[in-house]
Amino acid sequence: MATTTIPAVPELSPYVKKTATTGNYVNFADSSFDTWAQQYLPELYEAEVERYGDRSVSSFLRMVGAELPMASDQVIWSEQGRLHIARTGLSCTDAGVVTCSNTAIRAGSTVLVTGGGLSGSHVCYVDEGSETSTTQFKIYPYKVAAMSNLSGWNASKTIDVFVFGSEFGKGASGMAAGVNPEVDTFDNRPIIMKDVFKVSGSDAAQIGWIEVSGEAGQAGYLWYLKAEGDTRVRFEDYLEMAMIESIKGVPGSSVVDTKLGNAAATFGSQGLFDAIKSRGLEADQVFSSSEDVIPNFDVILKELDKQGAIEENMMFLNRTASIAMDDALASLNSAYDGGTSWGVFENSEQMALNLGFVGFRRGSYDFYKSDWKYLNNKSTRGGTNFGDVQGVLIPAGTSSVYDQMLGKNIRRPFLHVRYRASETEDRRLKSWVVGSVGGAANSDVDDMNVHYLSERCLVTQAANNFCIFTDANYN
Repeated sequence: MATTTIPAVPELSPYVKKTATTGNYVNFADSSFDTWAQQYLPELYEAEVERYGDRSVSSFLRMVGAELPMASDQVIWSEQGRLHIARTGLSCTDAGVVTCSNTAIRAGSTVLVTGGGLSGSHVCYVDEGSETSTTQFKIYPYKVAAMSNLSGWNASKTIDVFVFGSEFGKGASGMAAGVNPEVDTFDNRPIIMKDVFKVSGSDAAQIGWIEVSGEAGQAGYLWYLKAEGDTRVRFEDYLEMAMIESIKGVPGSSVVDTKLGNAAATFGSQGLFDAIKSRGLEADQVFSSSEDVIPNFDVILKELDKQGAIEENMMFLNRTASIAMDDALASLNSAYDGGTSWGVFENSEQMALNLGFVGFRRGSYDFYKSDWKYLNNKSTRGGTNFGDVQGVLIPAGTSSVYDQMLGKNIRRPFLHVRYRASETEDRRLKSWVVGSVGGAANSDVDDMNVHYLSERCLVTQAANNFCIFTDANYN
């Protein structure tokens, strides 16, 4: 039996006879058929019970990000530094000489100083700054002659400094030096992922057939190779999981670069968890007990205040963390006279009691909570020994950046995937058939190989606004 090549995204058109064509092939990996399959194919459950439900764990990045093409094998982006100038952990002598790399603190500036054994903060004046030295500046307190005259001063302890203004005498010259904006540059590289589905010519003859009839008058047979659909779904899951778990390797310190065929070359890609761990916030054991969840969250709010202070945030949690959050929110109103008042329709006695929360507001922040299947599935992060990540907090925001391919500024989510593509080659998700079965005629081998390939990386912008929730075992 000869057929044409299986289409990547088929348009279903049932055929009146049991004839395998491109138009009546059912691709169970395509989400557009989910409703159709559940509504019209109850007989499939008799042949194969879906005891694990929907086994796919992808959809996280579809909810919070976007996919965009790129032409290079590296993506580089810049992020603004802080607008105001602050330095921490500086050494200061009794005479007020402060040692600091890249000071950017100029003569004439007024600064607020804390630490150094002092009680509270003190206003000081900068007499010598970055105009004369790139590693030192000199400060004088406003109320006494020198730092050593301040009560409690201890030169062996470090100080923190931030600039809040300036002051000049009458007729004095202005600032002698400018301040260049602080910019941080980050990069990532795409990784190439592959998979293959193989079936012999003999096994390919055992095709599944489904007879259908629809309200629009369509009737006939659809065919499918279920194993091919499973392979594709698994590969699509890998595309997302790799963007979450991958890390950059260290050339020369590992042998993986050699295994990949190019010793000392860059390899690996920075995934979501590693990006948050290295550039974002990490909160340990936030959900260890429901009594501590709200106090722990208050600590996180203070950290968010120090960062971008993005008002709306989404939390994707595992089951343990989600229940702990529900219990913590419920306990805030546990003493309500007359019974529980939170939930749908205030949980009237005539309504089903709703014991879960999908969102809450704390301080000036809104948080929306969702279960993350990837963290609950037993064969992924939900396994006994892989539960050290309890969830992530993702800001609901966008950034404006210049896209070289489009030639204009566009707004992108902080979290988005870049895949390799050009006018002639799209590597977002390629698939092709090799063999002499299923319509392919490019090999003398009696089988069909359906190959899958993708080249992509994740861009995590403004990671300082992200938070990863971990337990004590997280590395």
